Amino acid sequence: MIDAEWWDYDDADELAEAVAGDVGFIVEQALEARGRAIVAFPGGETPKPALELLAARKLEWADVTIVPTDDRLVAPTDPRSNVGMLARMFLPKKARVVPLSAGETDPQAAGRAADERLADLEWPLDLAWLGVGADGHVASIFPGPDYDGALNGPKVRRAMGVRPDPMPANMPVNRVTLTKSALVSARVVTLVLTGKDKRKLVEKAIKDGAASNLPIGRLLADLDMDIDIHWCA
Repeated sequence: MIDAEWWDYDDADELAEAVAGDVGFIVEQALEARGRAIVAFPGGETPKPALELLAARKLEWADVTIVPTDDRLVAPTDPRSNVGMLARMFLPKKARVVPLSAGETDPQAAGRAADERLADLEWPLDLAWLGVGADGHVASIFPGPDYDGALNGPKVRRAMGVRPDPMPANMPVNRVTLTKSALVSARVVTLVLTGKDKRKLVEKAIKDGAASNLPIGRLLADLDMDIDIHWCA
């Protein structure tokens, strides 16, 4: 079982400030050690306040490469686009934001193209910042025909197209995601979540370990490092 340290906060504002500070410190450490940083950030509403605070920090953003942990196969101008949100926040800071999709509509083609694009980056990630869905999905590793490939595919495969089954009712679109191997190979993995139900879900996933039937459980069981989990109700 991994050693998970839970950091509890009184409210969403305190959570956002702490996460922005923690991520900023990790980026600074990478810049000091290697002169560059490559990080994977999530999209969506939960991390948005922390991302906004992070973008306001005075860092050498020109030496930082940002990759979404996952994205929906929509145009970057679409409000559902993770890379669109990250680009609006971090491109003005001179960071490099690498998209996972480039207009592909077929998820398998999108996954292959993303994998080729990511091969040009310097791996491993310095940080994988993850969230978790109410159903236990992490990044866009959903149950469906591509589930096993995203979880157990070759370690050199860093991205895959995903066709969730069942399709999420709130966002019924195909995805492209970083694979489990790409995420767990990061130098630091951190998890940010809100709500009592998600906390119970993650606690059970950690307890179940490799026997977990949830994507988040399978990913956490494959970590060979301790993990900080930031949470508020």
